[in-house]
Amino acid sequence: MLDNKLVKGFRWNQGAPKKILICHGFESTCINFDRYISGLIKHNCEVIAFDAPAHGKSEGKRINLPMYVDMIRRINHYYGPLDGFLGHSFGGLAITHYLETLDDNEGIRSVLIAPATETVSSINTFFNVLQLDAEVRKEFDQVIFDKGGEWPNYYSIRRAIRAIKGRVLWFHDEEDDLTPLSDAVKVRDDNHSNLHFIVTTGLGHRRIYRDNKVVKESIDFLTSPT
Repeated sequence: MLDNKLVKGFRWNQGAPKKILICHGFESTCINFDRYISGLIKHNCEVIAFDAPAHGKSEGKRINLPMYVDMIRRINHYYGPLDGFLGHSFGGLAITHYLETLDDNEGIRSVLIAPATETVSSINTFFNVLQLDAEVRKEFDQVIFDKGGEWPNYYSIRRAIRAIKGRVLWFHDEEDDLTPLSDAVKVRDDNHSNLHFIVTTGLGHRRIYRDNKVVKESIDFLTSPT
């Protein structure tokens, strides 16, 4: 249960030596990651995947980042400790904001596929499309602060990843129209020694996580002993 709403998920290959959590993106479901699930099971991993609130088989009418992070925290409490994460889009943002809260995350591996790198960029796009003025934006940002205690620029992978010591594999496409590559490149250019960055071409925001090469490299990374 999360905020009195039933959150549903799956657990495969229980008892395997390595536990991996899959986190889907906005308007998606964990079932879309069936190829990752089957591949990780073949490598003798326990795989856990839940539909976030208001998604898939889970109850609820809304989702936000603190809710997603809380869901991950509870999953780790009940089914962990988790050894690795794989997340697409909003799921990638949630993973980084969860990992930064851990005192010891050095041994945890993460795959981020087209993660929602900067919340401010998403808000900017929304306001540009609707042609809303600066006064409305000011009030909008205030609402975010009032509800979460942080301004929008806090919800940033570039900020959160500084506290992550475990190895990270990051895929992003040049033609991503939802989570711009320009935001991701800033993280790459910060030169984190634990981050390996792969840029693809022609896959966009959603096709990228279905790409055969991305699937294989993600599974190899999560299951490699070194």
